[in-house]
Amino acid sequence: MKDRSKIKIITLTAMFTAIIAVLTMISIPLPTGVPITLQTFAIALCGYTLGKKYAAISVFAYLFIGLIGIPVFSGFKGGPSVFAGYTGGFLIGFLAMAFICGIFTGKEKRFLALALGVPALLSCHLLGVLWFSHVTGSGFVKAFLTVSLPFLIKDGASVIVAWIAGTNLNVYISKKMNVSLR
Repeated sequence: MKDRSKIKIITLTAMFTAIIAVLTMISIPLPTGVPITLQTFAIALCGYTLGKKYAAISVFAYLFIGLIGIPVFSGFKGGPSVFAGYTGGFLIGFLAMAFICGIFTGKEKRFLALALGVPALLSCHLLGVLWFSHVTGSGFVKAFLTVSLPFLIKDGASVIVAWIAGTNLNVYISKKMNVSLR
């Protein structure tokens, strides 16, 4: 029975890696080099559904397959050059975001999980802004105004919708699939 649970967890983790990749492909390019995507939603959904450990593994797998050249990043890009480009900080920030969103997953403190969506999102944006500032040679404020501020409302709404969907998915997985993701 324990082996079946492990197989289910591995399968769910892999499925969320694929979900992240698919939702990344829904992309609107912008002149700043940072596109509008559903990545933030996918990362938060992963955290709120799988919990901190498995969400971090899923995001790490997504980043790894992109790093080795499989085109899973926005604009059907892949490889180390994407990490060195304008969005590299956001990509790394996704690890922190997924982990933080998943801290209270599956526990009775679901509203605290939603509250953690704020520092999760801010950590992702901070890393993204710092990296963009470094790569472009622009100051922090200019980078923030260019690649963070315009996305905060969309990303905040994405986190809220992901929390609603993720907490429901987590309950379903725990009860119907008899899998504990804590």
